[in-house]
Amino acid sequence: MLIHKNFNQQVENILLKMTKRKSTDKTPEGPSKRPNTGHWSGGLVAATEDPKLVVSSDNLITVIKDGYPKAKHHYLVLPKENISSIKSITKDHLDLLKHMDKVGRELIQDVGFKIGYHAEPSMQRLHLHVISDDMDSPCVKTKKHWNSFTTEFFIDSKVIIDQLQSGGKIKLPSKDQCKEYMERPLKCHKCDYVPKHMPDLKKHILKHVIP
Repeated sequence: MLIHKNFNQQVENILLKMTKRKSTDKTPEGPSKRPNTGHWSGGLVAATEDPKLVVSSDNLITVIKDGYPKAKHHYLVLPKENISSIKSITKDHLDLLKHMDKVGRELIQDVGFKIGYHAEPSMQRLHLHVISDDMDSPCVKTKKHWNSFTTEFFIDSKVIIDQLQSGGKIKLPSKDQCKEYMERPLKCHKCDYVPKHMPDLKKHILKHVIP
């Protein structure tokens, strides 16, 4: 009888521990709650919390290094406000865009940089590109990579600000226009050279890169 009683007591203790653990896991702040990383397109928000990528931050924005730079120097300026993309911008965001532009230009030590937005960004959260115009990077692998920074698909920050300031809204290229920009034949952005393919272009642009 004593053995049976001890066994029953052990079972009750185990069940009690399991009940307590279940109750804890159900709470919003319990140990079982895992962060939802979501789709890859939302990765920029996570990047703003990576100390290896963060360059600077203030109460409005965070500056990070692009994780897949398309040039020797490539930064992104992101607002802390949850603005999905350039398509969500309104006249109420004018001061924020001016601040982002100002911060971006403070990153530039000399000429040879471009500051602007993609007409159809692939990543969620509004972000301003601050990129050197050498386009010399192992991450530039496709025509899409190249054309997204060397055609009208890349819109200068000042153009966006001027549109918002004068008309209260911005005008972006249509989907058909964006498609045409992406499908344009490869061409050097610094001279008239037309390469045979991407490796040929990457070899050619080294002639324009200052050591």
